[in-house]
Amino acid sequence: MQEERPSRTAQRVAVRRAVHQILDNPRVFEDPVALAILGVEAEAELRADAARPQPLGAQILRAFMAVRSRFAEDELAHAIHRGATQYVVLGAGLDTFAYRNPWHDRGLRVFEVDHPATQTWKRHRLDAARIAIPSSLTFAPVNFESQSLADGLQLAGFQPDAVTFFSWLGVVPYLTHISVQTTLRFIAAMPPGSGVVFDYARPRESLNEAERLAFDNLARRVAAAGEPFQTFFDPPALTEELRRMGFRQIEDLGSTVINARYFQNRTDGLALMGDAAHLLCAQV
Repeated sequence: MQEERPSRTAQRVAVRRAVHQILDNPRVFEDPVALAILGVEAEAELRADAARPQPLGAQILRAFMAVRSRFAEDELAHAIHRGATQYVVLGAGLDTFAYRNPWHDRGLRVFEVDHPATQTWKRHRLDAARIAIPSSLTFAPVNFESQSLADGLQLAGFQPDAVTFFSWLGVVPYLTHISVQTTLRFIAAMPPGSGVVFDYARPRESLNEAERLAFDNLARRVAAAGEPFQTFFDPPALTEELRRMGFRQIEDLGSTVINARYFQNRTDGLALMGDAAHLLCAQV
């Protein structure tokens, strides 16, 4: 992203999560704060737009963005049962978990890590929407490409000896391979029981023709926004790389598994198509 302004993709992701709350029934991902954080005017516009026919591509993107948040919070719940006391949201954007944290009373600490410009923009959005910042939340401004995640978290009061779960959604494809590896090695060094969920894109050459067309369309749009795709992974090679780093349990979900787990028996057609993007959970 560009240095002096917030991420445009963060705004677009937040809009799609909010539209999911309006259009889709049943919801894959319940987020009662998704519309509020966008503001009253934006919510009114989204509700008006929802009455118009939705392009198939927009529906598929909305489904993926909703389900990856659901998957991350499902896996967070498992991590808490393993003893996790910290939740780090990497590249938080307008993520709303901290403002509806069901484990607040159990002492779960939430750290939102993001580029300083995006974080400042988010805090203005929270203030405008009158969404209170809970005591369990700490903001940790970090530029992933020029600063150490470890240093940024340490300054925020992060406890490196505590079992911690990380979510890293909508970020990995935009970083360099070296930056991704550095962050994953940091997570792999956390105490047993820690873990991470992230999404990633498969290489263009591994996709079929229809998937390439969809990929090219999205790639052009994010590049035009100043946030081009940079890093891709082959699923088996990524699993092997994670095992070498020290992750013990790895679950990699393609669209077939995601649809079977989260989109079965729907009457509205909401589902993923193609297999260009995957979700992955890795446990230390």
